[in-house]
Amino acid sequence: MKVVILCGGKGTRIRDVNEDLPKPMVPIGNHPIIWHVMKTYANFGYKEFILCLGYKAEIIKNFFLNYRSLTNDFTIDFNNNDQISFHSKQTSLDWKITFVNTGLDTLTGSRVSKIRPYIKEDKNFMLTYGDGLSDVNIPNLESFHLNHGKIITVCGVHPPGRFGELEINQHNQITEFNEKPQTTSGRISGGFFVCQNSIFKYLDKHQDNETLEAEPMRKIARDGEMMMYPHDGFWQCMDTRRDYELLNKLYADNEAHWIKQ
Repeated sequence: MKVVILCGGKGTRIRDVNEDLPKPMVPIGNHPIIWHVMKTYANFGYKEFILCLGYKAEIIKNFFLNYRSLTNDFTIDFNNNDQISFHSKQTSLDWKITFVNTGLDTLTGSRVSKIRPYIKEDKNFMLTYGDGLSDVNIPNLESFHLNHGKIITVCGVHPPGRFGELEINQHNQITEFNEKPQTTSGRISGGFFVCQNSIFKYLDKHQDNETLEAEPMRKIARDGEMMMYPHDGFWQCMDTRRDYELLNKLYADNEAHWIKQ
């Protein structure tokens, strides 16, 4: 199953960490957060990615195009046809990544709509953001989604009340999706989704200003086509400097819960 990652936003709330980087490239330890997100999926065997690029897309592209030289020690022998010898033991990535320029100012729903040709005939795909980490069990999330047969599964978590709130019934079916209300209680969207390709029917392919978390998801929920996968483990996004410092401290202290043991 392909993994679509929304990583084209400008991340204005975290510019004070490094204004020269797009948020997905802000580092945790020696790697950008988007690498950590992708590593989470890859550790479970999900290694085909579609990146929805926008703001400073060239920085994300260059990191992966030059990944081996950026993450290893190496020697260039200019007297021997510019031969490069890598010294570090770090293995190369075995991922397949499609880089899609979805527009500088395009909103999330329109970004998803623009990658429709790369989903092809796949019945389902994963969807997440390039700035959130979790120890959610991805295969279990997939199995839950395939078993209930609805259009979209949202991973429901329990972090601070400043994100999209999920109203659910006794069967974990989502009845309302409220993006970032003033006050929340219970579970909120953790940003790890599984979608049927029928989600594209709810997106306007002719727009650039459609927010996925607004009318499309609200309509899907009201149509009874959205389910919640409850996750009680670790979840943390990186929206602010405080989040950045927390995630880096967890990594430095060997408490990076999102890293598969």
